[in-house]
Amino acid sequence: MIASQHVRHVLVPLVFFLCAFVASCGGGGSGGGSAGDSGNGDGSNNPPSAEASTAVVQPLPLPGPYEVACSNIVQDFTRLGAGENVKRYWEGMPSDNGMARYATDLLADPDNTLIATVTAPQDSTLYGDFAGQTVEYVVLVFYPTTADNLRADYPLPTGKVVPHMQTGSAPPLFADASVHYPVIVFSHGLGDSPLTSEDYISALSILASYGYIVIAPFHGDYRFSDLGIDNLGDAIEVASHLDNFTALQALRPLSISAALTLVLDHPQWQGHIDATQIGGFGVSMGGETMMLLGGAGLMTSYLDLCKSWKEVTLDPRIKAAVGYIPYFGQPILPAFGHFQDGLDGINLPFLGISGTADIVAPIMVTKIGMLRLTGIRELVALTGVQHGFDAALANDIFTWSLTFLDAEVCGDPEAISRLSTMESVAGGADDSVWLH
Repeated sequence: MIASQHVRHVLVPLVFFLCAFVASCGGGGSGGGSAGDSGNGDGSNNPPSAEASTAVVQPLPLPGPYEVACSNIVQDFTRLGAGENVKRYWEGMPSDNGMARYATDLLADPDNTLIATVTAPQDSTLYGDFAGQTVEYVVLVFYPTTADNLRADYPLPTGKVVPHMQTGSAPPLFADASVHYPVIVFSHGLGDSPLTSEDYISALSILASYGYIVIAPFHGDYRFSDLGIDNLGDAIEVASHLDNFTALQALRPLSISAALTLVLDHPQWQGHIDATQIGGFGVSMGGETMMLLGGAGLMTSYLDLCKSWKEVTLDPRIKAAVGYIPYFGQPILPAFGHFQDGLDGINLPFLGISGTADIVAPIMVTKIGMLRLTGIRELVALTGVQHGFDAALANDIFTWSLTFLDAEVCGDPEAISRLSTMESVAGGADDSVWLH
């Protein structure tokens, strides 16, 4: 405790010095203009070649036209100890006595459950104590199925269900077995899982109901670090224990890539996927994960003012991504380097949807980072929205997300046309475009 307090006493003035240093340097490099200027000199958010968005579009009907089913995720809940919460296994939270727990401990049919494996590179800067270690990731897949799919929904101890779950070695039952479907890789928020809340199950289902195969690994973040990022105090604590928190962040995109490869190569799935149409959807830290998949550099040091970030990976299979309340860092804890310069030159098309009242993933930090992106970029602001999901926002979130993914991943002409002038979605939240 004494050592931790000493680190905090040293770190607090240091991070405020860094904030002042960053401000005095004007952010450094490209993208260092004011938060309200995209660099075209007229104070607007549009690049010189872009038309101003003016159209208010009607929300897409939710869910979409397809019934949805999911892969085998059968579990033996009798293995839960007295008073144990199943979510702690899904999230990778160790027990009070330090015993490791993860979703694999509950699997009743592991041979028929999708499980990806990642071996962390021998790089302690990025992977801390986990460098060189092999880690398993349970993977859940939602997909469009037939309207008459008779497979039962699978009940969870939380009172929720996953729809039309495969059992045993039964293959997926696709809506049209002759179609090659586009894919969305899905990254949940820090310390969550695809099954932790109804919000995630609903999001996975909605995306699949519009004809996407949705691949969602259980990141199991708490296996690597139990630190959070809910406020300034958390940010300082994270900076005090950066190594394994960095490992947590760096392993996330590797698990997404491994899950994608697993499904693409799986005999039950490979003949039904269009490998040229792969997008991403990330929530909170999942938004950061999407940027890392696009080649962004991850913050690794608060002491090195020259180069404070390192590239984790680049998965060129991902054609575009959406981040809902995407985490680009805190003002004193930027995710992609002191000046967010780990985002320089990143051309992954990216849609950010942020709340103006979000203090966990502040919209201005996100905007400053997105200004550095060189690919197609769009930042949508939800006025007054904090960090989280509200069912009342679903129409806005998924109309924006599906329009963007249909345009940038699938090349749908109607979606491309609609996106080009889209300013907001009718009804629901007060949404508007802050950045093109």
